[in-house]
Amino acid sequence: MLEYERKQEIIDLHKRHEGDTGSPEVQIALMTERINYLTEHLKTHKKDFHSQRGLLKLVGRRRGLLNYLRDRSPERYQDLVAKLKLRK
Repeated sequence: MLEYERKQEIIDLHKRHEGDTGSPEVQIALMTERINYLTEHLKTHKKDFHSQRGLLKLVGRRRGLLNYLRDRSPERYQDLVAKLKLRK
């Protein structure tokens, strides 16, 4: 899981206004951090199938939010994809 300080850092980087924790940008950024952590974890623990399933569910949830953001606001989508260095 993410440490409190790291989570606050990510929220501060991607928030749209003060007190924002639920915008798609913040949610996607937090999911990306967890996805990166799980990816590194699975490189050393290849048989951890529970974490692997969690990773796949997380990727799917992030994909859904990215699609939502792309449909609602293409500019914000492009900015976020560039900032997080995600493949399209």
